[in-house]
Amino acid sequence: MTLALFDQFLSPKLLFIPLLLPAMTLPALLLPTPNNRLSKPRLLSLYLFITKPFIKQLMSPVNTPGHKWTPLLLVLMLYLTTLNTLGLLPYTFTPTTQLSMNMGLAIPLWLATVFIGLRNQPTTSLAHFLPEGTPTPLVPILVLIETVSLFIRPVALGVRLTANLTAGHLLIQLISLTIFTLSTSMNMMAIPAILILFLLSILEVAVAIIQAYVFTLLLSLYLQENV
Repeated sequence: MTLALFDQFLSPKLLFIPLLLPAMTLPALLLPTPNNRLSKPRLLSLYLFITKPFIKQLMSPVNTPGHKWTPLLLVLMLYLTTLNTLGLLPYTFTPTTQLSMNMGLAIPLWLATVFIGLRNQPTTSLAHFLPEGTPTPLVPILVLIETVSLFIRPVALGVRLTANLTAGHLLIQLISLTIFTLSTSMNMMAIPAILILFLLSILEVAVAIIQAYVFTLLLSLYLQENV
């Protein structure tokens, strides 16, 4: 039973070839491509209409030099949103339930923000490790705490995304098994469970979108500290 619950998070294979890579490249096929026409395509206009408020919210606290990251953050948010919602379709797989993939996204992006800070404003970046006016006996402890806080950021990004999506999929799986069991013995008791499953599916769609936004928002906050 326990193995059956977690089998949904295993990367499926076709002819012994993992399908994780095709699933990761799927969002690129769904994004509209700009062209040289005077008028924008309807799909591209819809994307811009939906994403403009999110980008304005993300980049408003970031300094002007950090606005160069706007295309990257926009693509990252759309990419994660597509991957998160992919697993809600029947007979599909959610790549972002894999911690290795989420860490593979979080660590390079976090390192990029750190390197930008060390290159553009090294004094300010290093000053974060020791706040001004710290008593001398507390200097080693605060430096250690700030160092751990810095290096735990990519772990928090990857684990948060993995844990939220995994928990939601497990709840859907458990309620689905409950409905299947009740439908064979007590049909009337299965109706409330079906309603709960429907509401949970809607909630999971919202969680998939929110987690993609939170991942990108935290990355923009890290960027804000280093530009």
